[in-house]
Amino acid sequence: MQTIRIATRRSRLALAQAAEVAQSLRQRQPGLRTELVELATAGDRQQHADRPPASKEDFVDALQEAMAEGSAEVAVHSMKDVPARPAGFAVQTFGPRADARDALAMRSSGGLHTLADGATVGTSSLRRRAFLQAQNRTLTIRSLRGNVDTRLRRLDAGDFDALLLACAGLDRLGIGNRISERIDPSVIVPPPGQGAIAVQYRAEREDIAAMLAEHIEPVVEEAVAAERTLAARLAADCATPFGAHCEQREDGSWRLLAAAADPEGTRCLRLERIGDDLAALVDEAATQLERLGIGGLLAEANP
Repeated sequence: MQTIRIATRRSRLALAQAAEVAQSLRQRQPGLRTELVELATAGDRQQHADRPPASKEDFVDALQEAMAEGSAEVAVHSMKDVPARPAGFAVQTFGPRADARDALAMRSSGGLHTLADGATVGTSSLRRRAFLQAQNRTLTIRSLRGNVDTRLRRLDAGDFDALLLACAGLDRLGIGNRISERIDPSVIVPPPGQGAIAVQYRAEREDIAAMLAEHIEPVVEEAVAAERTLAARLAADCATPFGAHCEQREDGSWRLLAAAADPEGTRCLRLERIGDDLAALVDEAATQLERLGIGGLLAEANP
């Protein structure tokens, strides 16, 4: 294969991720050419306050269509946006994982503990809203959509006292200096796959699978797979206040965090498991969360 076409959304962050993938492919395979195929998705068209919030599928549909029609060989996404089981497509992590934590961006210095009672925090995520309310019920949480640049402009204009964003996105855009606090995953548990780049391709393309295989970092692939498996078992998606985060510790064992809340953050379930057998940890976590009634919490958010 002399040229590989990479489907991507047109946002600045999506293009940065696609460019990262393209550069890595060229470095590993001298002589390979890459071409970015920029597409608008339904999710991009819904990034306005007067339209319903986008689902994961809204951000990937156009890219999958490009691959199905043969106008691109692969698509690059944020892993957190990729549905658990994209029919007819394979999906894998690509390269190292960026910081999976959520970021607090403020107009002044400080962190979660310095936000004044009644401070206005902007986020488009039901998960972030619920977990933040569980931490501090005095805060005013307002919906804020649009790309990263648009959100930061609203913050700088004084429309909000703080924003909740993803560390990975700010870092990849080269504006990690806007982060006031990188929030510990045990405080606000990230969504499955946050910080990881996903590369998707048609399942029958064994040549593409072979090309991409050398870009998998096993620890990242295993951790993200565990998070997504747990979410799938619990029927949790981006429309529900659910988080799952997995990381390998220095001694080689795994740490798995999971949490769910009702939409207002009045009830919250949190779980932490540590062990050597990752599959067993996922199964144990799912079983325990089911016993604790996670299904009822998630149903309240997505009736």
